[in-house]
Amino acid sequence: MANEKRLYQSVVNKMEQLISEGEYPPGGRLPPERELAERFGVSRPTIREAIIALEARNRVRVRTGSGVYLLDSNAGHNGIDHSITPFELAEARALIEGEAAALAATMITDEQLAELEVALQEMADESIDGKLTSELADQKFHKIISESTQNKMLMSVIDNLWYLRDHSPGIRKAHQAICETNGQLRIQEHQEIYDALKRRDASAARKAMHAHFSRLLHKLIAANESEQIEEARRRAVESRQRFSLNHLVSET
Repeated sequence: MANEKRLYQSVVNKMEQLISEGEYPPGGRLPPERELAERFGVSRPTIREAIIALEARNRVRVRTGSGVYLLDSNAGHNGIDHSITPFELAEARALIEGEAAALAATMITDEQLAELEVALQEMADESIDGKLTSELADQKFHKIISESTQNKMLMSVIDNLWYLRDHSPGIRKAHQAICETNGQLRIQEHQEIYDALKRRDASAARKAMHAHFSRLLHKLIAANESEQIEEARRRAVESRQRFSLNHLVSET
């Protein structure tokens, strides 16, 4: 498994070098997975992982049904509504990805189930110490389910939800603050989603996906409450120091 990780990371490094050298110019489209797999001498799943990593690094944008496009690293990225809160995004993902999981349960192939199982193992490898050190396996897991729906509109919507999560600074910060812990619990939640899909149980798949996002929302709310309490405590300390008159009493 470690060798497989190093393999896709090696592909990422080579592709970033080619991007820097101008072989893949901004605005251009990457060659199909099959051509990239042949060029780098790896499997297509490895190419998919490399593309997910490049997207997380803000180097490419996946447009479902169209291809993978290079982004200008020096340009700002438009189309992100920064007024959207982490709570609103998580709620939308729960509703949309819950139905996607239900549909996927009726459409998923044995090959896609095998890919999901690999993603689960990668998440387990990342969480040996109880923390998730990378979110690539998590994103890969959800992407496979999206593709399993065989509905390009759903795939495009879910891709955009992930893009917002990764590229809206406020949302990404909120997720990083809560996703660095409870790695084992996250694996268990994804295992339950996988088990429901494997049984082709649409209702259970929807329920498992909703449970996954319910915990995420509760953690977002708890983290926000903690920040508010800490901020109120800080203001109280400042007020107490400012108006205590200690500095006057000590002079008399």
